[in-house]
Amino acid sequence: MVLDLVIIGLAIALEPFPLTAFILLLSAEKGIWKGLAFVLGWLACLVIVIAAVLLTTGGKPPAPSTAPSTAALAVKLAIGVALVLYAAHRWRRMGAPHKAPTWMARLDTVSLWAAAGLAAFLQPWTLVAAGAATITQAKLSGPADYLTLVLFVLLATGSFLYLELYATFKPAAASVRLQQLRTWLDTHRDQVIVLVCLLVGLWLVGHSLYYLA
Repeated sequence: MVLDLVIIGLAIALEPFPLTAFILLLSAEKGIWKGLAFVLGWLACLVIVIAAVLLTTGGKPPAPSTAPSTAALAVKLAIGVALVLYAAHRWRRMGAPHKAPTWMARLDTVSLWAAAGLAAFLQPWTLVAAGAATITQAKLSGPADYLTLVLFVLLATGSFLYLELYATFKPAAASVRLQQLRTWLDTHRDQVIVLVCLLVGLWLVGHSLYYLA
């Protein structure tokens, strides 16, 4: 479970589209507060999903070779295949011009509640679902197991937490760095998406097929 959650958590944290939106929020008026609202909204989504899974499973994985166990693996396999196909799709369109969504130009004026809602809207739910399917197979029997879930949440939020703290304590330097990061993400968005989706997708496919066999 640990390695799966580390890979999925890193993939969630490195999704370029939410990162771009978060940088725009930080650069807006009252950006620190809007960024904090986004981070809290992002955290809340992950916590709610994990809590729902734990309430369903009771922290006990389904027995191997049973219908629930097979279903969890099938979900991870389907997500892995979808990620690989999406990576192939983005690879074929690499270099094509991208038009930024019109709502991105209005991030300057969004409220704190809207910033938190934006986090839920931009959450990479496919990857979150992969994390949820992984947690359904986990046996939570001690503090270390629950600590793993906490670390997953922090890892999946790590990029936003880092940028929020950087902008809070070093605003002058952060202004320049954030603009540079946004430019880099705009230029390399397709490459990052292809790499992240392909690596996570292949891992999920291979891991799921191994246990299904």
